[in-house]
Amino acid sequence: MPDGVSTAGQSQRAVFLSYASEDAAAAQQICTALRAADIEVWFDQSELRGGDAWDAAIRKHIKSCALFLPVISTNTHNRIEGYFRLEWKLAIDRSYLIAADQAFLLPVVIDGTPQTDERIPDRFRELQWTRLPGGNTPPAFVEHVARLLSPAHQLPTIPTRWSMASTVPAAGKPPRSGAKASGSKVVLLVFALAVIAGGYIALDRLVVSKAKRDVGRSTAVTTASSVNAQNPIPEKSIAVLPFLDMSETKDQEYFSDGLSVELLDLLSKTEGLKVIARTSSFYFKGKQATIPEIASTLRVAHVLEGSVRKAGTTIRVTAQLIRASDGAYQWSETYDRDLKDVFKVQDEIAAAVVNALQLKLLPARLAGKSVMHNTDAYSLYLKGQYFARRASSADVDQGIIYLQQAITMEPDFAPAHAELASAYFFMGTFGNGLADAMIERCRAEVDRAQRLDPSLPVLHILRANLASVSYDWPTAEAEAEQALKLDPRNSDALYRRGVIERALGRPNEALELYRRALILDPLRVIDHIQLAMLLHSLGQLDETRAAAEAALAINPTAVKAHFLLGLVELSRSHLDAASAQMAQESGEWYRLEGQAMVAFAAKRWRDSDAALKRLIDVHQQIAAVQIAQLYAYRGERDKAFEWLDRAAQQRDPGLVFFQTDVLFASLRGDARFEALRRRLHVAT
Repeated sequence: MPDGVSTAGQSQRAVFLSYASEDAAAAQQICTALRAADIEVWFDQSELRGGDAWDAAIRKHIKSCALFLPVISTNTHNRIEGYFRLEWKLAIDRSYLIAADQAFLLPVVIDGTPQTDERIPDRFRELQWTRLPGGNTPPAFVEHVARLLSPAHQLPTIPTRWSMASTVPAAGKPPRSGAKASGSKVVLLVFALAVIAGGYIALDRLVVSKAKRDVGRSTAVTTASSVNAQNPIPEKSIAVLPFLDMSETKDQEYFSDGLSVELLDLLSKTEGLKVIARTSSFYFKGKQATIPEIASTLRVAHVLEGSVRKAGTTIRVTAQLIRASDGAYQWSETYDRDLKDVFKVQDEIAAAVVNALQLKLLPARLAGKSVMHNTDAYSLYLKGQYFARRASSADVDQGIIYLQQAITMEPDFAPAHAELASAYFFMGTFGNGLADAMIERCRAEVDRAQRLDPSLPVLHILRANLASVSYDWPTAEAEAEQALKLDPRNSDALYRRGVIERALGRPNEALELYRRALILDPLRVIDHIQLAMLLHSLGQLDETRAAAEAALAINPTAVKAHFLLGLVELSRSHLDAASAQMAQESGEWYRLEGQAMVAFAAKRWRDSDAALKRLIDVHQQIAAVQIAQLYAYRGERDKAFEWLDRAAQQRDPGLVFFQTDVLFASLRGDARFEALRRRLHVAT
């Protein structure tokens, strides 16, 4: 069999490269570039095509490949007949068996052939083409293919293949007649981010009824673009995508992710440069999205991406800075270094990026007065960071173990202590551990990190969190302000400052801070949920809907989002719609609370009592605030205050918002309400 067709094993992660014989040289360039990145390519180089054996082999490989790359050119246009056309037909036939949101067809054009070429199958013309002039294959394309083939690749939670610049879907599959719901989700995401960019201006034009949300894409583009036009994307703006793990064993994801985080943190210290926060940049990891789509969604002008290959104590880091408007490479470089030089590589990449953007990098390692010298300790630190930020008790527990090991090797590395403190705080507030013990461990690690490097902004955010847990609001305010003084564009600090303002009963100030945080981290679900809660307390129901739907567009299982949408419907006496929303809520305690509220509003007393009983029986240790809300909604004031008292004893983090919570409005004016305000030190 020809090279690339007869392969060792039948890999399910292979690329099938289809081309006209006149384009063999260009196809060879593409194949060589992909194989250099250890991507398996089925590439038929036989001079005499045809015959039963060839036909059987081609059908077999097209049936089992992971991606099909048709090479389009003037030659394919001129050839009325050719074996490549049979390959194209076989691939298109198979594409109908593949989920509509899964990439399979990835057309590339090697010359000026227009996408309207009538001799190109409609299936290909409906997709977004990648242009590789003469077969010249840049690293970014190789990276894109590698991402699509990665075993860690997951289908996108929200479809991201449509950008405001084009109505042509990106590599994958054309929309089918049944794909209306997916299109609506994309429109919703564009709406949501347009609302954020526009500061919730002209919201009535964006947040529409379900029927109106099914309008055509062109209307969505016009509406979203008109809002975004008021807030143009700043030229000095960037998103750092998670670097791809190109190690042979594919077990260095923690290292490639860690390098990306370090670069992001370093670039954020550049004056005049807007840097998107990690949560939003990493949202696109493993998802099918083009650079223009990512940049449009995050509202940045540039994207930094790359790959890391780690073998023993050596690393190869490849990085590219791409201008989103035209896909042009502003800078690209490959570094082959010893692992001990990883910090130097980070500094060099950051310096190259800011130089390309004609900016000035602030003093290198501004927040790095402690430096890790032990490469094994650094790897443990990155592993700890990787697991500790995954926000599940089991993962955070594992992260704590790695961080403790790293600190044992390098006790003077302040960022490891800060990361460990964050992990302890998570376990103390959301984990399964002993809350008080975890909070004290957090406090101890913050103190250690502070002695080693007081310039780390995260330490002040942690101190603000610790003070909030103790209801020490003056300290919380001072620490949050200090964090913002060190890093005015820190989205976590802005968010924390907003939480404090809301707890103190200053909703308008909180609203502004939440919006500023979302500009820097537009895809962080918790920020959208908190914003929706605040807007609901202000009685801004349309805006509440927009924020909650933005959270669902990012993560369809976002806890509390459907509950908030149900509250909007309940406020408008749309009981059937409210019931439908509550039934979809992923957090059982919120679902039970919402169902009990809807049943009570519908005068189905037994159903309301049953939901309330289950809420208490199953979730009383974590849902005291929700139980109190439900009793307050039902007019049972004594029971509401009883459960508010329990929430205070349990240090329920949701309690701090009680004085601005509309669900507790019926309790205001009661002496017990004022007593609780004094207990939480929020009384003026």
